[in-house]
Amino acid sequence: MSEAPRPKQHLVEAGKVYTGAWKRIDHFRSEKGRQYPDWPDWCFIPISATYGIVADDAGVDGSMLGHTHPERLHDPARLAALATWRVTQGIYRFDPAIYQSVADTPLDRDLPCDVFYRLPEWCVYVETPDMHWLWPSNQLYGFWAHLEYDINTGRHELRLVMDSDDALAVLPLHLGNWSLIEALDRLKSESMRQAVKNDLPKSAADLKSQGLVNVVAKNIAPLLSLLLFLCSQADEVTGAGRKPENPSPKRTKQGWRLFPAKSVTQWDVGVRIGSALRKAYQQSETRQTEVDPDTGRARPRAHIRRAHWHGFWKGPRDPGREDERTFSLKWMPPIPVNVDDEAELPTTIRPVKE
Repeated sequence: MSEAPRPKQHLVEAGKVYTGAWKRIDHFRSEKGRQYPDWPDWCFIPISATYGIVADDAGVDGSMLGHTHPERLHDPARLAALATWRVTQGIYRFDPAIYQSVADTPLDRDLPCDVFYRLPEWCVYVETPDMHWLWPSNQLYGFWAHLEYDINTGRHELRLVMDSDDALAVLPLHLGNWSLIEALDRLKSESMRQAVKNDLPKSAADLKSQGLVNVVAKNIAPLLSLLLFLCSQADEVTGAGRKPENPSPKRTKQGWRLFPAKSVTQWDVGVRIGSALRKAYQQSETRQTEVDPDTGRARPRAHIRRAHWHGFWKGPRDPGREDERTFSLKWMPPIPVNVDDEAELPTTIRPVKE
């Protein structure tokens, strides 16, 4: 029997460590907005719910978990990611021809955080071949990404959980009416706040957070680019004869219930454009230098220009109708220069209907 995929192994292990966790999460969701506070539909389960599960398992009050069981402090966030992923169990694998190009696309534009609300499922697991997390010896196999709603503060977050050799590292990115670059700056400020909270002197905490955030920002940028592609290029995600989506509850004798996926679903990302890019890459490598017969000058060698993000706003600009404006984001693929049959390479990923 072949070995289960890594995210599935982590899911099974979490179910063994926190027995009954899935049933309790079903209960939390069934009492959403009634016995328990309400939360937005884009969040499957708030971390406050899994915090209670971990604290109860440790036999302590939630406020004491970090003091009495520091080794479990990040378990609520890990458990929330796994519980959310359990519902759909989608693994996203980028076509090798575009994977590195998408990951290397710079985040140098005013990209709004709103794009992340368009995740194809409540939680996705993205494979990251040949990547490392924080240091070269710590291989990053993939990462989970889901949206979190803080019940206590109302804060919206993009939560990433890194599946590396070292551990399942947790990273929150605060979302709001600001750019993605500002969200990374807020991550820096929050890191310093947490360092001070953990009794480090402010000067030392500042230096620690500065160094940490510089490393984290460098490592997180490729992951955010991969997520941006998933959130903005729905037509480029294929597999299983359908499109990824969140399931609907089913009626049972005990009421409406949301059943988890029976097995993992592998989603292929960017196959169409990857095929076209492979042809362009091959031409750029094999084409010989040509000489223009009229001028006698050598024609520039075929090559591929770097990919970039292209975003634009749609909707009325009239005062009072700002809420009707929406942001559309497209990944513009590497552009072939001096390559034959350039028309075969798509210059737009998906059409935008006016």
